[in-house]
Amino acid sequence: MKEFKKSRRNFINKAIALGGLGIVAPSLVFTAKGSSIGVKEEQKYQRPKVLFFDVNETLLDLNAMKKSIGNALGGRPDLVSLWFTTMLQYSLVTTVGNQYHDFGKIGGAALKMVGLNNGVVITDEQAGEAIKPILSLPAHPEVKEALILLKKEGYTLVSFTNSSNKAVESQLKNAGIYDLFDDRLSVEDVGKFKPHYDAYNWAARKMGFESKDCMLIAAHGWDVAGANWAGWQTAFVSRPGQQLFTLANPPEINEKDLLLIAKRLVKM
Repeated sequence: MKEFKKSRRNFINKAIALGGLGIVAPSLVFTAKGSSIGVKEEQKYQRPKVLFFDVNETLLDLNAMKKSIGNALGGRPDLVSLWFTTMLQYSLVTTVGNQYHDFGKIGGAALKMVGLNNGVVITDEQAGEAIKPILSLPAHPEVKEALILLKKEGYTLVSFTNSSNKAVESQLKNAGIYDLFDDRLSVEDVGKFKPHYDAYNWAARKMGFESKDCMLIAAHGWDVAGANWAGWQTAFVSRPGQQLFTLANPPEINEKDLLLIAKRLVKM
């Protein structure tokens, strides 16, 4: 017992010395009896200087559009998630193929594809009408309060979306949150969809920040993964039905809504 106390005292003294040099040492976890049960690395996150927000589903409630998409697919709401993943898949196909098309047009093409695979023929006009509600979606209930809190705290707030510039302007204005952002970025200006590495690098340069100073806040695991791989910090809004991609590093913050994330950021 005496030897253990001596050893523990030496460890603490070394830890204090290392701390004075700015070195973070691993911390031991002790049981009630004093025996070590493992080592865990202390995690310290720096406060981000700029917050980038994904728009669709992260800030805006997609239920109205999901209903119109389900109706277009012959009253099949169960096909809505397939439509969204098909839209995302072909946005990446165009990026890899060094092409660019408006996200809405890709959404229309994806809707027609899913329809044909399920015995439903959808015209270009019908596809456009089905996707149209995306321009007038309401914000999730806690979003405005969260953005106001972060703005008062002095954070730079930037929307960052795969939607076109024209579309996101309508979306944010109709949702009543347009003026809460310091800037509004669309991948339309770089010609590559998220989660391509270049999209995040472009956004950081556009705002004049290094990658390490940026944080993406999003409700999509693929978006959080892409930002993480680009060297950004991330916060995941775990909206119903959304999951993190487990082959990427976990986000710095993971909460069920944006207000909880904002409160965590205020304390950083």
